[in-house]
Amino acid sequence: MVSGAWPLGWSIAIFVVAAAATVACGVRLTALGDALADRTGWGEALFGAVFFGLATSLSGIVMTGVSAAAGNAELAYGNAVGGIAVQTLAIVAADAAYRRVNLEHAAASVSNLMFGSLLTVLLSCALLAAFSPDVTVLGIHPASVVMVALYVGGLKLIQDQHTPMWRAVRTRETKQDTPEEHGKLDGRRGASLWAEFALIAAVVVVGGWAVARAAEGIVAATGLSAGLVGALFMGLANALPETVTAVAAVRRGAITLAVAAVIGGNSLDALNLVVGDIAFREGSLFHAATRDELFLTGSALLMTTVLVSGLLVRQRGGWWRLGFDGIILVAVYVTSVLVLAF
Repeated sequence: MVSGAWPLGWSIAIFVVAAAATVACGVRLTALGDALADRTGWGEALFGAVFFGLATSLSGIVMTGVSAAAGNAELAYGNAVGGIAVQTLAIVAADAAYRRVNLEHAAASVSNLMFGSLLTVLLSCALLAAFSPDVTVLGIHPASVVMVALYVGGLKLIQDQHTPMWRAVRTRETKQDTPEEHGKLDGRRGASLWAEFALIAAVVVVGGWAVARAAEGIVAATGLSAGLVGALFMGLANALPETVTAVAAVRRGAITLAVAAVIGGNSLDALNLVVGDIAFREGSLFHAATRDELFLTGSALLMTTVLVSGLLVRQRGGWWRLGFDGIILVAVYVTSVLVLAF
């Protein structure tokens, strides 16, 4: 069963179990990430976007790599951009769980805004790559190198913002990122926290591999479009860790971490396209993408722009406990899924 397509029954069962495992891991990662953000002095925004985002994105990275290596370019590409679209909705779920005020108002920070801008740049680069000349160097499209350079440069720029020229106006509802008590975790050594963090991340990796293999079995058995399965089913499984951790972080009061984990995780998921491009040996992954995958990339780009707008406007409240951005995000995603399905 390790190689070859899995039977439909096994594929569905393993898909559900692996997705559930990532949810359980996500809840624990929230507590560890909040404690390590204070312990390292990085703060919730930067730690959440880099380490926390990496841990929750590992399953998606593995899903994309496994699918691309098997030659399923549509599945690989659809998972990467589909995960970004669904994970952006995690902000909406976390906003609904935060009852005091609109989450984007309370968690406004320079780092979160800059990570949102970085994600916009990465998605734009991916779209440009798809319409650029179909050339590769050692089987890798030049855009993959550019995207990695942009991400590393963006991280350096964000980390250097010690005295930013723009600051969010503090209100009664603004939640400052200050060190807090973490119960039993405060009594443990830093090495112990990092070890558990790494162990849980490894479980997430195994879950990502299982989901990717199960998705291949579902495509083979049902005849569904690989792009649709990658964007919808794999994207949903890919987004589960970020959604669960975002809601759990809000419940713990770590609202900056909640937003940072989603935006930072999405930035890393954009680099999933680079992983897929490297693993896909039949040419450029960007040029193997169909109109459906490119349409979904545009949807993810639109949703990211709406989210950044919400962080800038900082609306205190809106319809159904959501800001204007939350309503638009749901509308854009639902419309995108309907277009892809029909």
